Amino acid sequence: MYEATLRITGHSAYADATAGTSATIELWCNRHCDLLHVTEEAAAEVEARVEGTVGVRERLRSRGETVLVTEDCLRDHEGDLIESVLDRHGCLLLYPLEYQGGDKVCRVLSLSAGALTDCFHDLVEAGAPVTVEAKREIDAVRPRSPLLDPHGVVPDLTDRQSAVLRYAHENGYYEIPRGVTTAEIADAVGVERRTAEEHLRRAENKLVDSLVDVVA
Repeated sequence: MYEATLRITGHSAYADATAGTSATIELWCNRHCDLLHVTEEAAAEVEARVEGTVGVRERLRSRGETVLVTEDCLRDHEGDLIESVLDRHGCLLLYPLEYQGGDKVCRVLSLSAGALTDCFHDLVEAGAPVTVEAKREIDAVRPRSPLLDPHGVVPDLTDRQSAVLRYAHENGYYEIPRGVTTAEIADAVGVERRTAEEHLRRAENKLVDSLVDVVA
């Protein structure tokens, strides 16, 4: 299997939304609307540009990340040049698509190197300003990072809080019935029982404070 990374200049409203900024948009298409993940840099400016073209139905901001649900699908406003070319040659488009610096960046998979070459030539003939950033043979497809980075949500714990929490979890403290007592946790990490309980409670409070607005 082969993978190519294609960069297309000036081919999308989302590309235009990132032009002149350091922001990046990741796009997941859902046919009737798009799900956009926007990096912190210039997120407000990018959102305003998207609002003026495709429209924004809903937004979620969490610790430096912005996720937008658009009013329409980008395909309702633009053609699907690259998608139709890929279909013609039996290639696959890997989501998310990425927009940065006024360009659209696509990862494409194919069973043959020749099909990727044919796709590139068809795009050039169609007038798309496209360049190949990378092309390689692969034996695995690695996914992109999660939509909302968990490291941006999970708080920093002290070393002792982490040790107590990890031991408690790995030894069944949160199971029903509990597999370990706070006294046993204290012995394992080398502290007094009351100290272990305090570390555990502080770690739990930090986690709940960080996650409650996301899950509740």
